[in-house]
Amino acid sequence: MSAVHLIRRGNLAEIRLDNPRKMNAFSIDMLHQLATHLEAVERDDSRAVMVTAEGDRAFCTGADISAWGGLSPREFARFWVRNGHRIFDRLARLSKPTLAVLQGHCFGGGLEFAAACDIRVMAPKATIALPEAGVGIVPGWGGTQRLARLIPEPMLKEMALFGTRISADRAYAAGFVAAVSEDPHAAADTLLERAVTLSPRAVDINKSMIHAAVGEDKGAMIEALGSAAIAATEDRAEGVGAFQDKRKPEFTGK
Repeated sequence: MSAVHLIRRGNLAEIRLDNPRKMNAFSIDMLHQLATHLEAVERDDSRAVMVTAEGDRAFCTGADISAWGGLSPREFARFWVRNGHRIFDRLARLSKPTLAVLQGHCFGGGLEFAAACDIRVMAPKATIALPEAGVGIVPGWGGTQRLARLIPEPMLKEMALFGTRISADRAYAAGFVAAVSEDPHAAADTLLERAVTLSPRAVDINKSMIHAAVGEDKGAMIEALGSAAIAATEDRAEGVGAFQDKRKPEFTGK
């Protein structure tokens, strides 16, 4: 049974975690399901993506310890950490705007999951935290890298080094969340209603340029933008045509 659902509502896609018995903690199967849904969303006609979770207690409390606790050091690093990192990177680099609805506590891998979205909204009583040091591990899916670009260094250290839970109001004041609302789903809908009316191509390119500026896969973003520009030229059409016709190209610089 799937514990990560892909729900389509018109031009909005919703990815929903559904493992409330374990406070939506990630299992190996959930990571695989998330990867499948992200690939589908990238290729479909949706214009924005909302990330949600079942239940009010927790958005996601991280990674299910039973999924990784018995892994060898090599398996833990190579398969669990690197695989999760790759999938969260895929979410961060979607061409469409993404919004996470944090209706409950958001810890560890759950916080890293939310950080991979473009913006977030949060319920007043929800908190964010990086509790990994309490079980003898460190953040592995962007908690010390991507999150360092999104919140002040002292706040990040307060969570990672002192075990502090950060309130919704502090997260909002730091700019990590776009809104704090008693009804975070309604707040998310308001933001997304505007997002889906914008030019998809302009949004895609805006997102790519912003990511290049802040170092989110900078090299790939620059080369993708350059490739898109060259693909629209007559020289590119001439070069491809000449190769297919087995003749020397005659470039015009247009």
